[in-house]
Parts: sequence; structure tokens; C-alpha cells
Amino acid sequence: MARHLKSLYSRRKVRKRMRMGVISALIIITVFIGIRYAHRLFGRDQDQAAAASANNNIKEQTNAPAVVVPKPTRRPVPEPKLSKIILEPTSKPNPKVADFINQATELINGKPARIIEARDGLNETLSMPMNNVQRTVIKQKLSGLADEWLFSRSIFPRDRLCSRYKVVSGNLLSSIGKEHKVPWEILMKVNKISRPELLKAGETIKVIHGPFHVRVYRSTFKMDLYLQHTFVRSFNVGIGRPGRETPTGLWRVKRGGKMISPKWTDPDTHKTYTAKDRDYPLGSRWIALEGISGEAQGRRGFAIHGTKIPEEIGIAGSRGCIRLYNVDAILVYSLLKQGLSQVEVVD
Repeated sequence: MARHLKSLYSRRKVRKRMRMGVISALIIITVFIGIRYAHRLFGRDQDQAAAASANNNIKEQTNAPAVVVPKPTRRPVPEPKLSKIILEPTSKPNPKVADFINQATELINGKPARIIEARDGLNETLSMPMNNVQRTVIKQKLSGLADEWLFSRSIFPRDRLCSRYKVVSGNLLSSIGKEHKVPWEILMKVNKISRPELLKAGETIKVIHGPFHVRVYRSTFKMDLYLQHTFVRSFNVGIGRPGRETPTGLWRVKRGGKMISPKWTDPDTHKTYTAKDRDYPLGSRWIALEGISGEAQGRRGFAIHGTKIPEEIGIAGSRGCIRLYNVDAILVYSLLKQGLSQVEVVD
């Protein structure tokens, strides 16, 4: 009987332990599920909050006023100006000018000749007051020097206006001229290249740093040629007759306005001329101009051109155009750059 009671007690104890194990397991499972559910629940809320926060940030950035960075103002390129004009000659020679002329002469005659130093010194002297004789002497000396430093293949040390250029494959005289702001014709002339297509890669040529400009004096029928601000030489010209005067002011060589003996129609008689006509009035070259400022502003139909009639040079007899001897017109044509070179007309 005692053994039976002990066995019964043991079975009850086992069942009790089993119930406690089951209850503990249920409690553990319940807690685990609760934690899992709570994590999912609260984790989802945190994710949604984070997403909402991110969306708010994007919205705030989107709705925030845009920061506009102003583009740099493109300043207009200033129009180049020629040297100062001294209109009224002095009654007596300027002693300082005489000294500068003597110094330049010594530089030219020295061994070796200091061509560029003499050129620059004489060019600066042109802005000083002097009499007509002194001005004529200086311009003659500068014109003679230009035959050496400009119109030859020679390149002198410390010359800022001319330099050497090594041709690379694909180079054309036209592209080299455009880069240096001069027409290709003058590069062909100074380098003695007979045809543009004969330019060869690897060879070294002389280049000129342009552009060229001219100033026309109506009172003296003269045209002064400058490379940048350096005087090169003077030409005799013909200008507009009374009632058809050549307008003063600043002009620019028109793009597409340089032509060789173009067909021309007289605006008065409406007669059309070609280069083959014996009375063709335009000579060998036509350089169309467009007015920039002064009386010239907005004016069209004016040009620098040659003439077959030498008697038209040195007088006021044209319809307003500027006439040159044909040989001079060809040279000026090879120097003035379309869209860059300026023509200043003064009294």
C-alpha cells in the first residue's frame, strides 16, 4: 500500500512538473511573440517616421528658394585706339624731338643695328608737339624701318609685333592669319610663299601680330597705316567731294566686304560696271566699311578702293569713298582684317 501511494505521488509530481513546463513554455512563447510583434510594430513606426522625416527634408529642399548664381558679366571688348593726334604743328622745331631723331639714327646705324629700339622710340615721339618737317622725317624713318622688320622675312629680337611660328599638320595660312588677326595674304607675301597650298608642316614662318588700322586726314589727303599702335607708313588718298564728303568718325572693315574688282552699279546713273570696262571706277580692290561712331555711325555704302585714274588721288572728287593708287590699294587690302581693322577719318 505504501509503495502504491509513493508511486501515485511520483506520478502527480511528474504531471505537475509537466504542467509547469508547459506553462513556462507558453509564457516564453507569449513573451517572444509579444516582443517580436512589438518590434515589428514600433520598428515600422520608426521606419515610417524616418521616411516622413526624409520626405520632409526633400520637400523643404524642394520648396526652399533656389540659389541663383549670377553669370559673370561679359564686358564688351574696348575698341582699340590709335596714337594721340597732334593736329596743330608747332612754328619751330621741338629740340627734344630733334634729340630723339638723332638717338634713333645712332641706333639704326649701330653695329649691330637696333632696329626695334629705334622703331619704338620714334613711334612714341610721334605723340609729341613738333613742326611738319620733323613729323615728316620721323614718318619717313619709320616707313624705311618697316621694310626691314615688317615687310621682310627678318625677325628681330624683342619684337612684340612679329615672331616665328612652326607649322603643324592641318595648318592653313588662313587659319594662322585668323589666329594672329591679319589676312593670310600678308603672311604669304612676307614669307615669299607663291601659293597658299604650298605651306608645309614642320617649316617655320614669320607671323605678324595684328590687327592693322588706318587713319585718314581729310585736310592733307593722307592715310596713315598702323600695326596695332605702331606707325608703318603713309599713303596719298582721294576723298569725297563737297556735298558728298567722306564722313568723319570711326569705321570698321565690314565682314565679307573685301572684294577684288567687284561689279558695281553707280547709285546716281544706275549704270553697272565690270572690271573689264575701260571706265571701271573702282580699281583693283574694294574694302567696304561700316560706321561705328561720330558722323560715320550707322553709315553704309562707303569703302576704300583703288582707281585707274591717278589724277583722282590728292583731291576731293569721289562720292565719299576713300581712293588709293592701285598698288597701294592692293597692299592695304592685304593688311586690313575684316571685322577687326578700324578706319578713323579726321579733319
